[in-house]
Amino acid sequence: MGARKRNRAESIKEIKKTTYMAKLNNCPTSPRKMRLVADQIRGVEVNKALDILHFSPKEASGRLEKLLKSAIANWQQKNEGVRIEDSELFVKEVFVDSGRMLKRIQPAPQGRAHRIRKRSNHVTLIIDSLTNKDA
Repeated sequence: MGARKRNRAESIKEIKKTTYMAKLNNCPTSPRKMRLVADQIRGVEVNKALDILHFSPKEASGRLEKLLKSAIANWQQKNEGVRIEDSELFVKEVFVDSGRMLKRIQPAPQGRAHRIRKRSNHVTLIIDSLTNKDA
C-alpha cells in the first residue's frame, strides 16, 4: 500500500470514529417510497425527526423511525453521561440505495405473462451534533 493510500485510509478511520450511523439493508420497500420519507427528515433536529416519523401515515416511516433510534443509541454508547437535548443532534445524511430485486411472473390473458419486480432498498442514516461542528 502506498503512502498516500495509507494516509487516506487513516484519515477515513478517524472520521468514522466521530461519525454515528445506522444502516438498514434489504428493506422490502421500493426505494422511491422510502426516499419520500427520508427527504422529510434530512437536516432536521433528531427529536423533531422522531415526531415527524411517528405521526407519518406511510409504512416506510416506521422503519426509518426504528433506524433513527438505532443511530441515537449508537451515539449514546460512545457519549455516556451527555444528554441528547444538550448535544443538539440532527440528521446529517440519509441516503437510500436500491437493493436486490425479486423478479416474479404474473399470469396474463392468452398464455402471456407479465414481470413483477419486487424492489428493496438499503438505507444509511448519519447523525451529527451541532456542538461538535463549532468545536
